[in-house]
Amino acid sequence: MDKPPGITQRAGVAATALLALLACCTVPTAHADERQDGRHGPRSAVRDARPLSAPGLHVPRGRAAQTLPRDLSARSWMVSDARTGRVLAARNAHLRLPPASTLKMLFALTLLPRFPQDGLRTVRPADLRAVGAGSSMVGLRPGHRYTVADLWRGVFLASGNDAVHVLAGMNGSMDDTVRQMRARARMLGAHDTRVVSPDGYDAPGQVSSAYDLSLFARAGLAQPYFARYAGLATTRFPTGRDERGRALGTYAVQNTNRLLGGGPGVEPYPGLVGVKNGYTTHAGNTLAAAARRDGRTLVVTVMNPRSGRPHAVYEETRSLLDWGFSIADDAPSVGTLNPAPARAGEPLHGPPAAVRSAGTATAPEGTASAAGRLLPYAGAAAVLCAALAWALRPLLRRRRARRAAFAHGYRGPRGRGPDGGGPW
Repeated sequence: MDKPPGITQRAGVAATALLALLACCTVPTAHADERQDGRHGPRSAVRDARPLSAPGLHVPRGRAAQTLPRDLSARSWMVSDARTGRVLAARNAHLRLPPASTLKMLFALTLLPRFPQDGLRTVRPADLRAVGAGSSMVGLRPGHRYTVADLWRGVFLASGNDAVHVLAGMNGSMDDTVRQMRARARMLGAHDTRVVSPDGYDAPGQVSSAYDLSLFARAGLAQPYFARYAGLATTRFPTGRDERGRALGTYAVQNTNRLLGGGPGVEPYPGLVGVKNGYTTHAGNTLAAAARRDGRTLVVTVMNPRSGRPHAVYEETRSLLDWGFSIADDAPSVGTLNPAPARAGEPLHGPPAAVRSAGTATAPEGTASAAGRLLPYAGAAAVLCAALAWALRPLLRRRRARRAAFAHGYRGPRGRGPDGGGPW
């Protein structure tokens, strides 16, 4: 059958537009699966749909690449902007590794909104029974009372697994807390994280990534209590409290994050605002640190340096923070962090206004992450519909003309349609 004039050309243009749109919307292929140490997981790659899904080094070309520190030994690291979520550089961003106590950031994001900070809790022997051997402890004693705020200072400063277990007991059980932490990780888009032990104690299958830990740090800095506890260098911790909440005695506790308060061989980093460090035999040293300078807040996450230097995790974090602040605020990025969604139905027992204005990061929390990922597809569909309508318009006009001709009894030569084609 003969084709109406112009239809072939128009259909070709529409088909070309369709192929171009499909190419733009294609999600990058996931890399090799990872269920254990040292492998990459396809779930993050597919849901991220960004170059960070691929293993290896990601850094913008030009001055940023030329000035990047050369002595980095960490298996995985990331530099990101806490306000915008832009990723400035990364290495093996989605490599799943044991997180050690940096997982306590997710624990805090999950449980901090659940209990008023001035609430009292009497520690029971059962609360401490399952604390792992060799765990870091803040020194809670069975039969003694502590405020919820005391417990959180024990979590953030002393990295106290005893405080984690008491808070998990208040929350119902360790198993309940694990389920809630997994759900919270999914809400944040942290698809590399699998929680087994809420305190970060080594457990088979427990993993996270530099990308996910950066998500936790960014979301936490946007919450006033989290930001306040994560930024404390030292505190006076009570030996217990009476029924009115008054401390019976106190002792000094220093933050285990040496970039915050300093320590042997490590100077405090100027402008550091938190957040959490960790160490286990299996994980090695891990650290998520945030610093503020000239209106910018950068988050650096470093996992398992292998140089053998005693303070490598702090040295490499310091050099990455210096590098991040040295490049322009509008320098090209290599990806973005998923927007941290708000938690509906769970009010935060917030601190006074003075605490809210105490310099926390301004990363917004919203629920538009899924909608944002769909916007390119919606735009592509709209353009495609317009292209098809343009291509088919002459054909529709001829069809209407034929119908009008049939209505007046015209059948065309030898009973064929008015354009010489077959009958409709």
